Amino acid sequence: MRAAPTILHLDMDAFFAAAEQASKPSLRGKPVVVGGLGPRGVVATASYEARRFGVHSAMPMGQARRLAPNAAYLVPRFAFYRAISGQVMELLGRLSPLVEPLSLDEAFVDLEAGGLADDSASARRVGERLRAEILATTGLTGSVGLAGSKMLAKIASEQAKPDGLVLFEPGTERELLAPRSVRIVPGVGPATGDHLRRAGISTVADVVEAGEDELVRILGRAHGASLYRMALGHDDRPVVAERDAKSVSVEDTFDVDLHDRLRIRLEVERLAERCVARLRASGHSGRTIVLKVRRYDFSTLTRSETLRGPTDDPLVVREAAERLLELVDTTGGVRLLGVGVSGLADYTQEDLFAQAEAGAAASAEPPRAAASATGTEAGSGEDGAAGDGTGPEGAAGAPGGLVAAVAVAAPGTAAEAAARSWSPGNDVRHAVLGAGWVQGSGLGRVTVRFEEPTSTVPGRVRTFAVDDPELSPADPLPLVAGGVTGAEPAAPAAPVVRAGG
Repeated sequence: MRAAPTILHLDMDAFFAAAEQASKPSLRGKPVVVGGLGPRGVVATASYEARRFGVHSAMPMGQARRLAPNAAYLVPRFAFYRAISGQVMELLGRLSPLVEPLSLDEAFVDLEAGGLADDSASARRVGERLRAEILATTGLTGSVGLAGSKMLAKIASEQAKPDGLVLFEPGTERELLAPRSVRIVPGVGPATGDHLRRAGISTVADVVEAGEDELVRILGRAHGASLYRMALGHDDRPVVAERDAKSVSVEDTFDVDLHDRLRIRLEVERLAERCVARLRASGHSGRTIVLKVRRYDFSTLTRSETLRGPTDDPLVVREAAERLLELVDTTGGVRLLGVGVSGLADYTQEDLFAQAEAGAAASAEPPRAAASATGTEAGSGEDGAAGDGTGPEGAAGAPGGLVAAVAVAAPGTAAEAAARSWSPGNDVRHAVLGAGWVQGSGLGRVTVRFEEPTSTVPGRVRTFAVDDPELSPADPLPLVAGGVTGAEPAAPAAPVVRAGG
């Protein structure tokens, strides 16, 4: 524990939903829900107005619609969110060399390392200035927590929501933690929380009263001792500026189970291409290709193949994923597919791969990427092995999960591909009427509201044929004058995606 509250935790307020409200004046002050809109979609983020109806992150979208039938339901625009996150992370980087991003909308900052704060007063000034700069730069609000440890800083930012700042003075840890649920302690998830509750331990005060020996008996040596220290307010975890990615992965959940073997193979090829694009954007290559298949009955299988050396060749990854697919029985239907690459390195193996490809090209024969495989390892398990999703749309801690949950399967026809351009919330531009966004579409028609982030009143609504030559998809407009657009950055602004508070 530090003697001064120089660890800052920033959490953007209802980030995805707030970004949508800021870009769409007609939605400001109204319930907005962002997530997968299909029958199997889940909520990524709900605005505070929607939360009053009981809607929350990770809730099935069907349940959210029943609770808040009049809310605006929009698809996620991850490139837009990443662009805004890049602005926020840049502001944090000016405060300290030690910035630990946890997701697009959340990060720890070590103010002591930046030399900007050494007591409560200076730390508060930095926090207030940061909140003002974020608002001026992005048009969005963030909540700040300040404390002498990461655990308490995160608790403080949660207490500060929305759009506030809370500072916990060092020395008050025991008093602050005692009445709170044991679930607030890092490492205590639903399963551990239920286990402790059955033992009569529900609050942090109960943990301290039980004592270290009892916790070790219940949870084991490492977990029990760690929980007891945390309950006493002892959290010495440092702010870590660099977190090595373990894997890069992408997943898609399909609205309707896939049965056609050719369609399944095409989806695997598409996922492999997306995975390699993220792999290259992060500056990595990898040795192990992983295929994840969730079947109609929710059973999840993973298959992996380890190559001779790391690669970022899309042909190699695609063919390895196809070989792994041959090992999986898809009879009965597939509801989710994922492709990942693990065993990451920051270089690419350039031995027999390039030579073999050059030789094959010279002889007008296709290269045999399969020759790089040294064997296949099979395994299975629920949510087992597609990695931690550290690509631009992956998630550490929720993610392969989150993004897979809100993603929509790629269309199988040109008509379906065109329809995706008109998903609710997407940006469009009309040759005469200018910028707008899709309110809804169907039966060959698309309804557009024409307004911009700087509009002072809600824009007018018009309906067009989906093939109207004057209407086309567009990039998001900046939320503030001179701000960045939602164009896809060359690399992710933060290591993970999570829908935050």
